[in-house]
Amino acid sequence: MPLQNPTICVLGCGTMGIAIIRGTLDSNTTTATDIPSEDHLRPAGFIACVSHKESASKLAKTLGDQVKVLYGAEGNVQGVAEADVILLCTKPQVAKAVLSAPGIRDGLAGKLLVSICAGVTIEQLKSWTTPTTTIIRAMPNTPCKIREGMTVLSCGANTDIQSMNFTSNIFSTLGRCRILDEKHLDAVTALAGSGPAFACVMLEALADGGVMMGLPRDVATELAAQVLQGAARMVLTTGAHPAAIKDSVTTPGGCTIAGLLTMEDGKIRSTLARTIQEATTVASTLGRDKK
Repeated sequence: MPLQNPTICVLGCGTMGIAIIRGTLDSNTTTATDIPSEDHLRPAGFIACVSHKESASKLAKTLGDQVKVLYGAEGNVQGVAEADVILLCTKPQVAKAVLSAPGIRDGLAGKLLVSICAGVTIEQLKSWTTPTTTIIRAMPNTPCKIREGMTVLSCGANTDIQSMNFTSNIFSTLGRCRILDEKHLDAVTALAGSGPAFACVMLEALADGGVMMGLPRDVATELAAQVLQGAARMVLTTGAHPAAIKDSVTTPGGCTIAGLLTMEDGKIRSTLARTIQEATTVASTLGRDKK
């Protein structure tokens, strides 16, 4: 599917849709060397679709004049008809209803559909669209709002390289992006999608410990947040194994090993690993039709 400065329609433009639009618009104001994309792949414009008129009014104020805002079923049909790329950002449970609405299926013919609906498979999306629709699944996470996100893409068997590059470029404006086989996306949903919530529980617990030992709450929270961010950046920047970084901090008979043993007493490793396992199981059910 050839793309030439495509117009993007965001169906169900909520928090993630807004983040994607803002990230892409911001990237268009930087220099070409700052963006891993070619000029002809830069979006020409955005259309944001929501369910209700009141939501449309609020969204128009949020996004400004650079984005066309539509609402209701008719707005969805118009947005899909006018766009070259459709970004499906609805809740997984309503994805089928949105794509099966009159006028949507025909409007998707020959276009690129990118779905961020957790648990909704490429095979399902194919059955709700047309044979000429190019389909890509994406799993971003909430840190995309501050352009520190992690997005994983999975492409249909017949996806052309230009569509893959375009989609990768869009999500790369929001943080890191990589491509994996679809079989991994439920685990990705659990680890990257739900992961910020799990990380915040750990952050809050570390801060609670600081408060218990006399630190002011705001100071303890700042320290805990920066510690997690710094440790994560060391892993990503240096490529070092997390265990190597841990060991570099741990001296014989010191406070770090004492704290680590306390964590092990609480079975923190198995608890966190099982957390991802359980979240993956639930993620696999999200796209199923409710009986």
